[in-house]
Amino acid sequence: MSGLLKFITCGSVDDGKSTLIGHILYDSKLLYADQEKALLLDSRIGSRGGEIDYSLLLDGLMAEREQGITIDVAYRYFTTARRSFIVADTPGHEEYTRNMAVGASFAQLAIVMIDAKQGVLVQTRRHARICAMMGIRYFVFAVNKMDLVNYSQARFEKVKGDIKALADELRLYSVKIIPVSATAGDNVTHASGNMPWYEEEPLLSYLEEVDVSRQEAGDVFYLPVQRVCRPNHEFRGFQGQIECGKIQVGDVVTTLPSKETATVKGILNGDAKAEQAAAGQAVTIQLDKEVDVSRGCVLTSWKELPVEKQVTVSLLWMDDEKLFVGKEYLVKLGTRKLPGTVREIFYKVDVNTGEQIPAPYIEKNEIALCRIEFAEKIVVDTFKRNKTLGELILIDRVSHMTSACGVVEEVHHAADEKPYFEKGELKAGGYIFEELYFNLDQAALSRMNGGEKTYHAGDLVPVAGDSYQYPDYFDIVAAESRVAVLIRSQRIQDIIPLEAYQFTGLPVVDERGFALYIKSEADFDNFRYELEHMKANERTEFFNKWSRFELYRKIVCTDNFWVI
Repeated sequence: MSGLLKFITCGSVDDGKSTLIGHILYDSKLLYADQEKALLLDSRIGSRGGEIDYSLLLDGLMAEREQGITIDVAYRYFTTARRSFIVADTPGHEEYTRNMAVGASFAQLAIVMIDAKQGVLVQTRRHARICAMMGIRYFVFAVNKMDLVNYSQARFEKVKGDIKALADELRLYSVKIIPVSATAGDNVTHASGNMPWYEEEPLLSYLEEVDVSRQEAGDVFYLPVQRVCRPNHEFRGFQGQIECGKIQVGDVVTTLPSKETATVKGILNGDAKAEQAAAGQAVTIQLDKEVDVSRGCVLTSWKELPVEKQVTVSLLWMDDEKLFVGKEYLVKLGTRKLPGTVREIFYKVDVNTGEQIPAPYIEKNEIALCRIEFAEKIVVDTFKRNKTLGELILIDRVSHMTSACGVVEEVHHAADEKPYFEKGELKAGGYIFEELYFNLDQAALSRMNGGEKTYHAGDLVPVAGDSYQYPDYFDIVAAESRVAVLIRSQRIQDIIPLEAYQFTGLPVVDERGFALYIKSEADFDNFRYELEHMKANERTEFFNKWSRFELYRKIVCTDNFWVI
């Protein structure tokens, strides 16, 4: 028997997605007696002349049955003699595209339903594009309602040509095209006598045989840490699901982003000790020494996994509010959740043609390529290479609704990023001279880009703006970059390593423009000591202790984001 297959059905409204899966369940004798009786009874009192309405097995909501459409994602588990399946029946209406994307995020294969009479529609293209974006590599295009076109081979060949053009445009990995009638059962579970010109296997036989196995990143081991387990002072374990590769006691692993190495001392699978574990298993791993690891960190056998701050992502926008450049969201990637800002919208994609269209904003159900900057460096990789480290969602910081889902197309390395301050090998980020604006209607904070200017020694700096006012003489301490910038008479006098900096009594701010509680040499010594001994999970506490926002900064209210 082949392994478990997780697949979805998608396509436009009333293309027969629920009917198809219902027919598979019915024909395969996978219903309990009371389910079959309920189906027959509900079909009699429905609106289809008493014929069996197979979609009722999937459409469970009252609103779905009243409208004859799918609204929510319906998950079903079933097993045949040759394979086990989990299917997500997803809605076809554009209004529920976000529900369809949820189903696509779990699937290995997509069945895209196409009405033989109507052919490839806009929503068909949108769903196929979303499935491809979500990493689905195996597609079955089921050309449905062949009974309504008199099982015409010519009509099937016409639709098949359009499907192949779409598949070429999206560069789909594996494509199977099958003519079916979900209502009559043609080519669903058994070969159809009505279409003798189609000589390949029916749909269910193909699903039972298709191999959807996939290797990632050379099969190297990595585990995103979900929880640090410390029931007592003698035990410290790192819990999570192994996403790729395998691990065994005695292996050396690297912790990211701290880049420490340690040896695996023990593995627990549940409460049972194990000598090794592999992808898909949820385990607790003990290491032979103390390391700086918290939720969101990664244990891996590959030291070169990227730890970066900026990425280019393909986004499916799902929020009723438009996406503008500069708005900040919570980004959920792997087991890490942190603030992130949309820095640039490169273009949006025309669903019909695939054309890349320049856009100042993105609206609901549109797909776009954007650049996102995280609040700090995290372990992130391209979706094609490491699925779990390359898929993300954007969460609205006020409503907490999921605003977008997306995949990482490119990771921008620190060497490629434009620093805020630079002198030789010394580089520091920040946004000390950038404006902060607050949108009253959307309750969202945005940051004006300022053209991504890099400041050097000798440059004049803007000490006053709408949202900031600094003295003419002050020092900037970029703690995480270990760099100090000396401002004298509104000009950069020098950029020096932090270890060479000496407190002189001038005001001290960080690279964000927050005042630092440093009033004496002793304060600076304490600041340096705590910085050097700070652990990853103590970062927020450290900056809350030493930083003060309102001394030199303020937030200016605005009614739109076009100031960005």
